[in-house]
Amino acid sequence: MPSCGFRPVSAASVTRAASTIRGTDVTRFQWEDLPQAVRDAVQDHAGPVVKAETATAGLMPGVAARLHLGDGGSVFLKACPADHPAAKLYERELWAGRVLPAAVPTPRLRWSSTELGWIAMLHTFIDGRAVDLSPGSPDVSAVLGLVAELGSYLTPYPGDDAPPVSGNVSALLAKGRHLLDRGTLAEQALYVAALDKWDVAELEGATLLHYDLHAGNLKAVGDQVFVLDWGFACQGAGWVEPVMFAPRLIEAGHTPERVEELLMDLPAWRSAPGDGVTGLVALWTLFRLYKAMHGPEEVRDFRGRAAAAGKAWLRYRLA
Repeated sequence: MPSCGFRPVSAASVTRAASTIRGTDVTRFQWEDLPQAVRDAVQDHAGPVVKAETATAGLMPGVAARLHLGDGGSVFLKACPADHPAAKLYERELWAGRVLPAAVPTPRLRWSSTELGWIAMLHTFIDGRAVDLSPGSPDVSAVLGLVAELGSYLTPYPGDDAPPVSGNVSALLAKGRHLLDRGTLAEQALYVAALDKWDVAELEGATLLHYDLHAGNLKAVGDQVFVLDWGFACQGAGWVEPVMFAPRLIEAGHTPERVEELLMDLPAWRSAPGDGVTGLVALWTLFRLYKAMHGPEEVRDFRGRAAAAGKAWLRYRLA
């Protein structure tokens, strides 16, 4: 069965891939679109596939499908052409699947191939439900507990091969500069004030970060929450994880004040630099605002809601 070693991925290449994926090319392939040789390789490892259910959620291009197997079991397949711009993020997720500690509650990587012109991965299928992040939901404390666990399990990251968080943030910086340089952004002074004392060096740290936590990347099975989709995994300061996640709570209906109260239970948040947090919130918001203006039509409303949540938090922090 084909399986190759991981080719290191640069931060710059992941930034370019993220820009493309979050721009115009979000093609979702079907199981039947895979070359026969790739489908044969998958089945050589997993067994005969009797049904494939393509995931309908998410923005990542490529194949994302639950494969029902002849023995009654299921696995989750992710695959992308090796020459597609998204391939860099698939390589990042493949790398993460190999280095994540066993204690991390995430679908385990069962098989992979980088041959045959495709990057393909099989993960354990998590038959869970979507989490509810709205006020009053018990899932909120469960997810915050997961964020704390991730910080504990993934600090310090022992290897020297993790891409730096600054590479991911460069995409936010690029879109933010584009909007600010035009000088026509509503409440432009808000973002300028937030970034006035911001220093990218404050993002450096020893924690392996998921970097992209939101309800779509979380599944609950009973009281256990699993985190999926590690295509943006990187190394940085532990406080970056809760900051990147917090706007999702505001988007779900929490006030910024309440969100900061909830974050106080996280050791990483309590050690976060104030200017560093405010600047990163500004960049997070500017990126989504840019995509709400210039991204694909079908996701502009989604991006706009996220940007509104980020702006609400930014206003609160600068009040």
